[in-house]
Amino acid sequence: MPQRTFKVNGKSVTITAPDDMPLLWVLRDRLQLLGTHYGCGTGQCGSCTVHVNDKAIRSCIIAFSELDGLDIVTIEGLSGDNSHPIQKAWIEEEVPQCGYCQSGQIMAAMALLNSNPQPTDTDINNAMQGILCRCGTYPRIRKAIHRASRLLADKEEKS
Repeated sequence: MPQRTFKVNGKSVTITAPDDMPLLWVLRDRLQLLGTHYGCGTGQCGSCTVHVNDKAIRSCIIAFSELDGLDIVTIEGLSGDNSHPIQKAWIEEEVPQCGYCQSGQIMAAMALLNSNPQPTDTDINNAMQGILCRCGTYPRIRKAIHRASRLLADKEEKS
């Protein structure tokens, strides 16, 4: 089996796995990072969204063979104690119900805020439309993204 070296949450890792193994299973089975969830396996639902080289990517459709040299950030890479502003906003707005899609929602929202620190409702709707929430918490997700935007701006001002 081939071996690949890449970064996950800022740490270099070298993993041996079949070339066709999806990144999702590398994260969950090889690295025991269980925050990224399996949803559909076809890149349609967004539950498995992570950042790859600063872009929101569905981890179920990127193969191990493509990982050499990439920089990957999972939900665990934001903070270990929910202290990241986007995680705080999610908690303060009481977004999760079942929680299944939430790591994908948070990672997609973070990618949006990285590229657009003050998104409008339309910006949020467009960026988040591909992440399915079975519980329908979309209004709270939108509120949490706006709150996270303010928290991140406040954090920037203090730095």
